[in-house]
Amino acid sequence: MTRYEKGKEVIEGIQERSLEEIFETIDDVAPDMSRFVVEFPYSEIYTRKEVDLKTRELCTVAALTVLGTIPQLKDHINAALNVGNSPTEVVEIIMQMSAYAGFPKSINGIVAAKEVFVERDLLESD
Repeated sequence: MTRYEKGKEVIEGIQERSLEEIFETIDDVAPDMSRFVVEFPYSEIYTRKEVDLKTRELCTVAALTVLGTIPQLKDHINAALNVGNSPTEVVEIIMQMSAYAGFPKSINGIVAAKEVFVERDLLESD
């Protein structure tokens, strides 16, 4: 199995959208970026046995909250739920980031989580 195939298998196992959907906005401009993402973090990092996917996704949610990258955060909130994290666990991790990234980024993360929860019928919309 190539690095690309290995990474693609991981992405398709944790994301609800297809690989093509995930990268459609950048493939026409930078197709190699998609390949780099598939081959490095998903093939080389996510497949390491020392930490399970559930923990990796919570860590990713925390990092993306701190960075304030909402589109990727929403993808990884979905992935965190797909690998067994509860909405409560996701919210707690995002709230914890208020101590490290500040309240604005944490609040933005909570809003992103709420949007994902509503899309997945895990929370009633307003």
